[in-house]
Amino acid sequence: MDNRKEASEFLASRRARVSPEHAGLPAYGGNRRVPGLRREEVALLAGVSIDYYIRLERGNLGGVSDSVLDAVARALQLDEPERAHLFDLARAAGPAPRPRRPMQQQVRPTVQRILDSMSDAPAYVRNGRRDILGANRLGHALYSELYADPVRPVNVARFVFLNPRARDFFLDWERAAGDLVANLRTEAGRNPYDRALTDLVGELSVHSGEFRALWASHNVRFHQTGLKDIHHPVVGDLHLAFEAMDLPADTGLSLIVYSAEPGSASADALKMLESWTATNSVDIPVSAVAAQAPAPAPHRDNSR
Repeated sequence: MDNRKEASEFLASRRARVSPEHAGLPAYGGNRRVPGLRREEVALLAGVSIDYYIRLERGNLGGVSDSVLDAVARALQLDEPERAHLFDLARAAGPAPRPRRPMQQQVRPTVQRILDSMSDAPAYVRNGRRDILGANRLGHALYSELYADPVRPVNVARFVFLNPRARDFFLDWERAAGDLVANLRTEAGRNPYDRALTDLVGELSVHSGEFRALWASHNVRFHQTGLKDIHHPVVGDLHLAFEAMDLPADTGLSLIVYSAEPGSASADALKMLESWTATNSVDIPVSAVAAQAPAPAPHRDNSR
């Protein structure tokens, strides 16, 4: 990925979001030629010269001090993920690291045993590209639609944008797609020399216009906790909370664990899925899963 282009487009997109009123500046007339702030207004707010800010917005972030980056982040009213992304882009603008042979990421046996011990909560391990590298039985069953594709490793982004079943699987597909692209954009800033990630973004850009549009927005987001609303082919609708925990001994890998509100319909559905996995193989095709299972709960419109 072109770091200068990434930095330039990110800063310009954030500047376009901030109005003079929101920045505490007077709006001189209504005939402004640019959305949001002008470059000279950002320079004023950040306490740098207009020439220096123009240099930054052209993508020249190499050697910029943390204090200047902080000032620009404040001027553009960046949230924490956006501020971190700006710092990632600045770090990547330095000398490129010496090329290294890419390491094959895999789940260590001890981590897999931890996954397997979590029998009543869906859990899996993923990397920053959203490859699912390992899961427990309930996690495998929860994401059975993704495992129906024979390509390994299972990749959430490919499923969301290239598999038509994703629009039924995710009750709010638009939100899931937006979150996913923002997560991938964050990872691209953090690891700009990840060839596999670059290849994935290229593949999705070629085959999905919706991905291209979301990628061009330059939105970034952390993915540490939240809600996941899905429609499972066996047990119907599930509304689950998730927590993402980094694995310090396995750089770039995270453990994702799902839970349902006690006493809720989703908790009952998880118990049903757990019971089903105890007597059925989680490796059979999804079509066979749905055929063997009782009729799922009605598919409700959960858009919000």
